[in-house]
Amino acid sequence: MPLDELIDRFLARLRGELGVSPHTYAAYAADLARFAAFAGGRFAVTDAARVSRELVLSFQAAEAERGVGARSQARRLSTLRGLFRFALEEKLVADNPVADLRQPRLPRRLPGTLAEDEVPRLLEAAAASGTPLRDQALLEVLYGAGLRVSEATSLRLDVVFLAERAVRVLGKGDKERVVPLGRPACAALARYIDHERPRLVTTGRCQEVFVSPRGRKLSRQAVFALIRRLAARAGIAGPLSPHGLRHAFATHLVERGADLRVVQTLLGHANISTTEIYTHLSRAHLRQVHAAHHPRERAAARGKRLVTEDGE
Repeated sequence: MPLDELIDRFLARLRGELGVSPHTYAAYAADLARFAAFAGGRFAVTDAARVSRELVLSFQAAEAERGVGARSQARRLSTLRGLFRFALEEKLVADNPVADLRQPRLPRRLPGTLAEDEVPRLLEAAAASGTPLRDQALLEVLYGAGLRVSEATSLRLDVVFLAERAVRVLGKGDKERVVPLGRPACAALARYIDHERPRLVTTGRCQEVFVSPRGRKLSRQAVFALIRRLAARAGIAGPLSPHGLRHAFATHLVERGADLRVVQTLLGHANISTTEIYTHLSRAHLRQVHAAHHPRERAAARGKRLVTEDGE
């Protein structure tokens, strides 16, 4: 079977049967188009059955030479695994050329996040924007409920339950979960929905909660740009993204004693190992907790104070 035709059938399955998000679909399509272009251009391989382990390794080497990082390489290898797993299931190829290839070693990387005292500064910056009620409500939902940016932008009015202080979220893999909202988030949402959103949406056709100044669904790109602007205005150093607010949500919960399994449920993670990345605790915080609660440390601190007070 021609490689291009196999890719088309695989992508059609992703969209039709598995219902992946448009963002995931676009990433798969881009990865496979790049691989097909490499296979055809460098090795004149246009038939799926002629794709070999050596060809895939050459593709990985060429990508590394281009400066493609380990994370992107791992994603592309994962995409190829899915493609040839599908091809084997459909009996379109006899062998899987990526069956024994290992993923590149990934660095344990955390997104930029916020300190607790930076959250009010970010909200103050939002209050001075052109759409202050929307921007404050958006920040409160991203930080107060730990939503992914795609979950926040897809949030519809009929899944926001302010009386119950909760929202129903459609997450990855079309899995639904109900996430509680704190009082500040509920208050900010109520102000925005009652007073500013009606001014932005004049036709009544848009059902998403967060809309652009033109009354349309707010895009992911617009949210990324907004958070960068607000962070700069608030004087917050380092890059900040919507995912940084999600990470801050989880980190601050764990630092204040929340159970890891509860945080996993709130974030909508299928695997607890994923949650551990988002709930990374700083060494400084661990030292503070140790110093505050370990009996020997507390006794040593009391002794040090006594010596200081006696002037010795």
